[in-house]
Amino acid sequence: MRVVLFCGGRGTRIREYSENVPKPMIPLGHQPIIRHVMQWYSDYGHDDFVLCLGYKANVIKDFFLNTRPQTFADCVVTGGGRDVQLLDPAGRDWRVTLLDTGIWRNIGERLWAAREHVRHEPMFLANYSDGLTDVDLNDMIDRFKESGKLACFLAVRAPLTYHLADIAEDGRVREFRTTDTSEIWINGGYFVFKPEIFDYMREGEELVLEPFSRLIADNQLMAYKHTGFWRSMDTLRDWQSLEDMVEKGDMPWLATPAARSAQHQVVMAAS
Repeated sequence: MRVVLFCGGRGTRIREYSENVPKPMIPLGHQPIIRHVMQWYSDYGHDDFVLCLGYKANVIKDFFLNTRPQTFADCVVTGGGRDVQLLDPAGRDWRVTLLDTGIWRNIGERLWAAREHVRHEPMFLANYSDGLTDVDLNDMIDRFKESGKLACFLAVRAPLTYHLADIAEDGRVREFRTTDTSEIWINGGYFVFKPEIFDYMREGEELVLEPFSRLIADNQLMAYKHTGFWRSMDTLRDWQSLEDMVEKGDMPWLATPAARSAQHQVVMAAS
């Protein structure tokens, strides 16, 4: 299944990094977050990517044009680097379309710019490219198929804990509760769409505002609730939290048991 990744934002809330590199290229461990996201999809068998570029598009293009497969794989090097043998010959070959969709476009405009690359797909996946999760993608897709709807988004709990006050009109406090025990859900930035999504879009509109409102009116939007791990990288604090997890080898977003086991072995060998 084709995967559309939105990679064009300026990342202003994590300016410490995004002044120099586009947000998807901010490193987590030894690779940028965009590659963590792509590897997650690849672990589920989805290797055909459409990257909607914008801010510092040349940096992302350079990464994919000049990074060789052995950069992120175990390998044997001989002949002074002339001969490289991958130790994982079963590694998947990704197809990556690099599409410059402009600097100032919003998510809806970027998806619209990529419509010809997914219009003839039975369905396709999309992602904000700045968050990681351990959601079961296969189950999410199956539930979406069963629903018969046109669009699905991952609904997650807000990662920060707030005390929510239920207050009466006269100022009397009825109850305090935390966000993790409330029925507040947010958009996690993981989507499954059918091509008919474009019938609900208009030029210049943000994806989850007007188009989603039209889908809701026609009962064509579903939410897939996920209470497991999810974390976006919006701020420097978010990056530090994810970086700490990578350094400890605690990466729940590794989709398959084999991938988690391989990473654990790498961490044990390095410790």
